[in-house]
Amino acid sequence: MMEQSVDIEALNQQIFVDSAFVEKLNEETGRTIVGQKYMLQRLLIGLLTKGHVLLEGLPGLAKTLAIKTLAQATDANFSRIQFTPDLLPADIIGTMIYNPSKNEFTVRKGPVFANFVLADEINRAPAKVQSALLEAMQERQVTIGTDTFKLEQPFLVLATQNPIEQEGTYPLPEAQVDRFMLKVKITYPEKEEEREIIRRNLNDDSFGSVNKVVTLEEIMKARKVVRKVYMDEKIEQYILDIVFATRNPENYGLEKLKPLLNFGGSPRASINLAIASKAMAFLGRRGYVTPEDVRNICYDVLRHRLGLTYEAEAENITQEDIIKEILNAVVVP
Repeated sequence: MMEQSVDIEALNQQIFVDSAFVEKLNEETGRTIVGQKYMLQRLLIGLLTKGHVLLEGLPGLAKTLAIKTLAQATDANFSRIQFTPDLLPADIIGTMIYNPSKNEFTVRKGPVFANFVLADEINRAPAKVQSALLEAMQERQVTIGTDTFKLEQPFLVLATQNPIEQEGTYPLPEAQVDRFMLKVKITYPEKEEEREIIRRNLNDDSFGSVNKVVTLEEIMKARKVVRKVYMDEKIEQYILDIVFATRNPENYGLEKLKPLLNFGGSPRASINLAIASKAMAFLGRRGYVTPEDVRNICYDVLRHRLGLTYEAEAENITQEDIIKEILNAVVVP
């Protein structure tokens, strides 16, 4: 036991040092983004865990600006794809172009070849376009013609979708949404934050250009350190209990949830909940995961992985309501 506690102490010190860049990054993004700390924290978790993030929120909540600012502060290549109904897969991954002078085809790479790819309003493009992007997300490679190209690391897809307009949109299929590590719901800023937003927009001098405060090498190193964060077996069991309660709620005294759920979280839910909890601990500059880390990130990991029945929808029960019931029922270690 003594040896283990010494290891955790050493790990704490290492992570305290290796996570120092997070403060610089928060400070730099805060010069451009007012508030939205929850969203920026979730984007950082995605960056630290190789996890793609789906942002859902009303227009004008700085989703695009936050992603662009984070890319600029981390010295990363950034590309933005505006999804529209007439978009083609080749517009994302690239295509073969015929060169008449050389009498051969050459590859023209698409915007997916970047460190940060912003898929703006992803639900506006048809399924085949969404599939082209989601394949790149899963395989981290792209095939154009007969050639396969590895995507550069870090590679992070940050997709946005607007929840209010359904006309002319193509909702992401449940199986494809599962490839996003987190689904983050963005809300309106507080009144004082919005006052500051107004003032900054009326005074252009307030907006300085974003400085590069973190290198890609530091991000890649931090990803390895996040994996080293200590997770006790009791925390592992806690994560498993939460995910299994979404599949078999009756085993956890939650019989009332059974008719409300079509399906629960997949094994991806367990994996992502574990690694995201480690990232939460890293951002908290700790070398070990607490139950509070798991509870904190649980909604973002699970909300897009639970299938509701018509009965749940008829009663206006949301995924968040079900997750709350599960967290209240599952025994905390």
